[in-house]
Amino acid sequence: MANYPKDLRYTKDHEWARKEGDLVRVGITGHAVEQLGDITLVDLPAKGTKFGTHERFGDIESVKAVSELFTPIAGEVVETNKALDAKPELVNEGAYDKGWMMVLKPSNPSEVDSLMDVDAYEKYVASLDH
Repeated sequence: MANYPKDLRYTKDHEWARKEGDLVRVGITGHAVEQLGDITLVDLPAKGTKFGTHERFGDIESVKAVSELFTPIAGEVVETNKALDAKPELVNEGAYDKGWMMVLKPSNPSEVDSLMDVDAYEKYVASLDH
């Protein structure tokens, strides 16, 4: 079973969100990485793009599949991980650190608190394995 960081919040689409001051860093979970396999392309939005909650913000391709990426919260993109353009495999190497996807300025900062905590996410992932 994957080890999920306790300081993050999670979605049923296997994205994570980390509060960093008044911003929120977003990526995909270790579970998602395990399901995808070797990642070959990450398509991310432009800086300044605004999204609502659970809107598609990009795609991630692997040797197995192409999957859509969804925003865990509403907000405006203030930064994307440009390193993923040249090295999408960074997501495989570190989904919670060097493989992050984007940073959002949240429309409603408290929205992060409504996402699943690590215990709820672990239970959710366990329920998928049945």
